[in-house]
Amino acid sequence: MLSRTLSLDLQDADHTAGLARTLGRVLVSGDTILLTGDVGAGKTHFARALILSLLTHPEDVPSPTFTLVQTYESTRGTIWHADLYRLTSSFEIEELGLSDAFHDAICLVEWPDRLGCLWPDHALELAIEATGDDTRHVIATWIDEKWSEKLDVWQP
Repeated sequence: MLSRTLSLDLQDADHTAGLARTLGRVLVSGDTILLTGDVGAGKTHFARALILSLLTHPEDVPSPTFTLVQTYESTRGTIWHADLYRLTSSFEIEELGLSDAFHDAICLVEWPDRLGCLWPDHALELAIEATGDDTRHVIATWIDEKWSEKLDVWQP
């Protein structure tokens, strides 16, 4: 399968949050977004903005660094926000139930390199890089053709 990419430069944290909210409008259960980037790149900021945009009532959206997974009921179904940084094996991922959630929920996964052989082929990968204090560069990569249409919302 042929992978596709889209490259975006973001001017500030508000632009990053706006991009997340825009993507949130087209997500449905079974959509998985894999967020890669260094510590402080903006993965959690992006995930938090997307999640909040889909909740019927605002609530605290903490980083799942220590809980590993946070779930939310949204206007589009269940959202799973996972941070796999502390995991060391795919067995731990199976125990979390994340593999099933890839098909039944909207999933946002930070540190997806820990997925190994469980990496979902249908996912959208967003590689976020800090290019300045508030500026970011995002490269979206996907194989599943559904993302080509969904990412039209990011086109000017």
